[in-house]
Amino acid sequence: MTAADAATSADAATTASVGGEVVGWCDRCGEPAAEGDHAACAAARKWEPPRYCPACRRRMKVQVLPAGWTATCVEHGTVRSG
Repeated sequence: MTAADAATSADAATTASVGGEVVGWCDRCGEPAAEGDHAACAAARKWEPPRYCPACRRRMKVQVLPAGWTATCVEHGTVRSG
């Protein structure tokens, strides 16, 4: 999976139900995606891996190597860079 694919799949999985309300989470700062300005987060995500699971807001285990990165959520699995 490439970084672009990861971003697309992360965007597709950015909603969860919290108290009956549909909420999506920013994969960089962990705040609700619909609240605030995430332009800085989007710019940073071009160069760095996600830090929070966009589906459940859990902090992910991130490993950065010269060949790429992996980010793992205990509930939703692993996303890899290209």
